[in-house]
Amino acid sequence: MANDIVLSLAGIDRHYGQGETVLSILKGADFTLRTGETVALVAPSGTGKSTLLHVAGLLEHPDAGEVTLGGVACQELPDEQRTAIRRNSVGFVYQFHHLLPEFSALENVMMPQLIAGLTRKEAAERAKQLLDYMRVGHRADHRPAELSGGEQQRVAIARAVANAPLVLLADEPTGNLDPETASYVFSALEALVRQSGLSAMIATHNHEIARRMDRCVTLIDGKVVEIQA
Repeated sequence: MANDIVLSLAGIDRHYGQGETVLSILKGADFTLRTGETVALVAPSGTGKSTLLHVAGLLEHPDAGEVTLGGVACQELPDEQRTAIRRNSVGFVYQFHHLLPEFSALENVMMPQLIAGLTRKEAAERAKQLLDYMRVGHRADHRPAELSGGEQQRVAIARAVANAPLVLLADEPTGNLDPETASYVFSALEALVRQSGLSAMIATHNHEIARRMDRCVTLIDGKVVEIQA
């Protein structure tokens, strides 16, 4: 049913200019993500996975088409409103953790909550809960450089969901990890998504991870195409 669609991309075009050459990455791409659904985006490098995620998460404006997030059409909104929607409705996880190096794991997870207006006490309590859930609560006082790669990514995931977003967008979140650590980190991510009812689109080259999600899509000639099981 339409009312359980939390994210919709309709007729998305995205082009980049290189001198006199125009590189068309997305060409009339359509995609929908339903409440509580997990979707794997599996496609070769250079086909536009990151671009699709950036457009879906309101980090980039499409050249044509409409992004509807939480029932709000976003294409014509001013940047201030788009930023507010992105901050409140979207969580991002990247291949590299992008944690702030001068802050502890706990402080990194508190940061988006403080920006959203929570008190330090409220932010700290929720941050501790999320770190415990991701099984890195015992590392809460450590800075990113003191954490392993897997621990860094689990902290990054906790930070991404700290403000209880509608949608989680992840771009190769286990791409820098060895297979065993990648499986462990994804299991923690999957459990968090299922438990919280989050909707998630995760770009990955890992077919084992992709098979654990509700459905898989790919990008072919700038369009989103369903991969049949």
